[in-house]
Amino acid sequence: MGDSKEAGAECPPAGAAARGGLGLLTQGESEEPSAQGSALFLGGNEVKSRAVVKYSSAPPRTAFARLEEKTDLKLPPANWLRESAKLGPAGTTILGNSKKSKPFSSFGMAYDFIDSVGNDVDVVSDSENIKKLLKIPYSKSHVSMAVHRIGRTLLLDELDIQELFMRSSQTGDWTWLKEFYQRLIDQKWQRKKKSKEHWYQKAILSKFLYYSINGDGAAQPVPSTAEQPESSSSDQTNDSDGASWPAPFEMPSSVSEDPSASSQGSEPLEPSYIVGHVASAPKEQNLTTLFNDGENSQGLKNDFVRNILWTFEDIHMLVGSNMPIFGGGRYPAVSLRLRDNNKPINVLTGIDYWLDNLICNVPELVMCFHVNGIVQKYEMIKTEEIPNLENSNFSTKVIKDIAQNILSFLKSNCTKEGHTYWLFKASGSDIVKLYDLTTLCEETEDKYQNPFTMPVAILLYKVACNMMMKKNQNKKHYGTIRTLLLNCVKLLDKSRHPQIIASANYMLSELFQLDEPKKEESSESPLNENSDESYSEEEEEMPDSDENGSYSTSSDPSDDNKAVAIIKSVGELSVPEKYKSIHQIRPSCTFPVCHDTEERCRLVLSYVLEGLKSVDSSIKKESDLPAADPNTPIPLKYEDESTRGGPEGLEKQMALFLDKMGSLQKGNYSSQSGMIPGSWQHKMKLQLILKSSKAYYVLSDAAMSLQKYGRALRYIKLALQSHDTYCCLCTNMLSEVLLFLSQYLTLCGDIQLMLAQNANNRAAHLEEFNYQTKEDQEILHSLHRESSCQGFAWATDLSTDLESQLSVSCKCYEAANEILQFSDLKSQNPEHYVQVLKRMGNIRNEMGVFYMNQAAALQSERVVSKSVSTAEQQLWKKSFSCFEKGIHNFESIDDATNAALLLCNTGRLMRICAQAHCGAGDEFKREFSPEEGLYYNKAVDYYLKALRSLGTRDIHPAVWDSVNWELSTTYFTMATLQQDYAPLSRKAQEQIEKEVSEAMMKSLKYCDVDSVSARQPLCQYRAATIHHRLASMYHSCLRNQVGDEHLRKQHRVLADLHYSKAVKLFQLLKDAPCELLRVQLERVAFAEFQMTT
Repeated sequence: MGDSKEAGAECPPAGAAARGGLGLLTQGESEEPSAQGSALFLGGNEVKSRAVVKYSSAPPRTAFARLEEKTDLKLPPANWLRESAKLGPAGTTILGNSKKSKPFSSFGMAYDFIDSVGNDVDVVSDSENIKKLLKIPYSKSHVSMAVHRIGRTLLLDELDIQELFMRSSQTGDWTWLKEFYQRLIDQKWQRKKKSKEHWYQKAILSKFLYYSINGDGAAQPVPSTAEQPESSSSDQTNDSDGASWPAPFEMPSSVSEDPSASSQGSEPLEPSYIVGHVASAPKEQNLTTLFNDGENSQGLKNDFVRNILWTFEDIHMLVGSNMPIFGGGRYPAVSLRLRDNNKPINVLTGIDYWLDNLICNVPELVMCFHVNGIVQKYEMIKTEEIPNLENSNFSTKVIKDIAQNILSFLKSNCTKEGHTYWLFKASGSDIVKLYDLTTLCEETEDKYQNPFTMPVAILLYKVACNMMMKKNQNKKHYGTIRTLLLNCVKLLDKSRHPQIIASANYMLSELFQLDEPKKEESSESPLNENSDESYSEEEEEMPDSDENGSYSTSSDPSDDNKAVAIIKSVGELSVPEKYKSIHQIRPSCTFPVCHDTEERCRLVLSYVLEGLKSVDSSIKKESDLPAADPNTPIPLKYEDESTRGGPEGLEKQMALFLDKMGSLQKGNYSSQSGMIPGSWQHKMKLQLILKSSKAYYVLSDAAMSLQKYGRALRYIKLALQSHDTYCCLCTNMLSEVLLFLSQYLTLCGDIQLMLAQNANNRAAHLEEFNYQTKEDQEILHSLHRESSCQGFAWATDLSTDLESQLSVSCKCYEAANEILQFSDLKSQNPEHYVQVLKRMGNIRNEMGVFYMNQAAALQSERVVSKSVSTAEQQLWKKSFSCFEKGIHNFESIDDATNAALLLCNTGRLMRICAQAHCGAGDEFKREFSPEEGLYYNKAVDYYLKALRSLGTRDIHPAVWDSVNWELSTTYFTMATLQQDYAPLSRKAQEQIEKEVSEAMMKSLKYCDVDSVSARQPLCQYRAATIHHRLASMYHSCLRNQVGDEHLRKQHRVLADLHYSKAVKLFQLLKDAPCELLRVQLERVAFAEFQMTT
């Protein structure tokens, strides 16, 4: 019977028991009834209970061996305290030699089930602690527990005062608590010795359980007498073993042996948290938390054989249990108990057995009765019958009320995350008190004297990490994450834990999104909502101060001012809803709503700065570094091309680019502070610097939209300095980081252009540019530890010279474009690429116009000089080159409208060149020169190209009309100049007249008289002038011409036609009476001439 095993059951892997990670349920475990988690309705008072095993290191259950009557349990069995295959790796733990709860046991469980903490579980604790709490109204014994709050979860651990004060007298720790305890609670504190009876009962229980798995009822003699003393010593030490308190901030040997821990001698307790490359989008939080020996941070292990998710009524608990469960045959699962026949079962024992079976979902209990260690009989009891046993009657409904009241009392008073609360009931007393040990401890010299500080901080941190890593996380959890991290940072000593503090600050900065400065405002609203769904909106008003667990008038007033809350009588706990369910209280978890972009970025930068300070403080100073060992080769920083991650050769391209930009200092492509690439400091600093560069970029963008260009330039300078430092430190350049650089340079180009266009407000811009906050200076100081930050100094100088501002702006856009070209980002980011090219086209237009205006100014000053100066010609060349490149930029992105505008500007440049050549020669002898004709014809070509580029007027009517007008003007100017300064030395009169006539007619063609617009009167005036000039020309020909009658007749008709058209148009214009009079007079003369001939 003892050997029988359920079919198909397998032993779990040894690793599961070793607790390196979470053990998966094996086939054997899934056969436990608890895996289904049935609900039990017990007795007449329905109490709902459901248990699900989350982890088990127990082997498949074996049937217990029923001992023969008269078996003497005082004699040890042959297998006593030996390993057994049936027991599996859990060995002696499963036979629960010690009921003593380990300190920090709840933390070990919380580390393993981090998903449940702070979220859907109300309590995490050892089952012994939960039983002790639920027995408070029935028991006279003392209760001492440490309570910690993480989100909506409470962690309960036994706080063994006796053990603590024993330790205190040896080490000097906890002296403040000892003094407080002696002053307020028990003046004559002494270590209470365990009775001989206690050790006797423990020994026979242990032997009974070993007999029960042995399968052979006969008491076998012990093979060697040497084992006897071992057994007694084992029993005696087990108790003290159970509570192995870590000293405040001492490294347990298991962790300190870790090689990475020893490599950083300054902070032995450092779990190494490494952040991977974090994408800019918060959706992709790549926060890989790698704790060295992480789950055992500070040696905190989950030592339970079973971890069970137990739902008792509406309370969800994660419980650790070591109760041995037997099974097989007719009894799938039973718990085994040893009772002294002379002592009847009391209520406390009954509650104990009932709760143990509920928690482990065991339907039956087998009791073995003995007298003085001699087995008498066995009895089997169903779990639901336990509350009705003789002498052990209790109401399950009352137990439920006690559980709900205690939870409500604790949740409404243990409100501060990171604080250690102490729930205490003295032996024999009816009063339960709750103290805030953190506050008491802070009144002493060293606030880090509380040994709970470190485990709590690590747990807060791990819960926050876990929530950050969930990609589908709703923004409303951000408030909770922020609170967890702020409390974690508050608990830790900066000098001892720089890594966790740096990581926590980095994660805090990640909560604020900076990615899309333009769209931020609309996405801000959800952050107004309450941040954690487990907290209700309204805090419940308590009608009675007693029910609120507030101070009560007790006989000892000095006591009350130290206690956070008091239960005046344990009897209150049995009253249904005496302490109303205020575990829906709302903590200060709301996420700060930053309506202002600047405010949000400043918050991010404050966290980044704290993170940088932590990293910098942990890097050994140059003087602390050991001297180089001559026998050790110096590792050179190079990577094999084939093994390198990321796009191949991107770093090489980047180096060439920086060199071209004149920003790569020789030998400066690595950290100056001595950080080792790949160390946590290196990785963390990279992430923090990248975050700061993004924040400054967003600040710059915001300042730009407010037209504060000096401030915008200051911020983009800081963004580029951060990025430059990043490039110096980064060993594997990511393409998205290059995209950021391209965006920064684009914005920098925009700012320089706006500064050039707003030169009149230069003093104010300069003042804003030179101002710096203390925070910015400190961040810059941290950057200077790694690099000179001069990489992009050329881009961020505030110049007073318009030309240099425009050329810097142009160079910024060119650099941004070049990055997109060599990193192949243009195909992945087509929108950004189009924007960069548009800006390049625009700045080249601005520069072309600038040089063109300068040339025109030189020309207007040149009165005496006949020939064109070389300075003018240089300016024409520069202007033409800029327009040409700009046109190419716009054409490459199919931007026809802008290309047309630049072609139009090029036409204007050609006209300026033509005008420059017209000044040559004497005013009286002046003729229309071939150079003028050449340049005017070139201008015409560019205007026609512009019209071809647009295609039709519908594409952009305003530009179309503008080009038409300019084209008409060019033809008109050519015709007028040829008419007024006829090149008779080179051409015949008839040819000149023909060319003038053609040019005038073309000018009329592009002069739109009919369309109603602001330009209509101008067009009408021009058309009238053209008709008048043509009429005059034909009139003159008629006067001077002899001979061909047909030609004379033609000229007469044309002159008459143009005069009549000119009159009609001048009559439409209200403000040209002189011109109208002149035309009419000429018509009279023409009529007279006709009459005479």
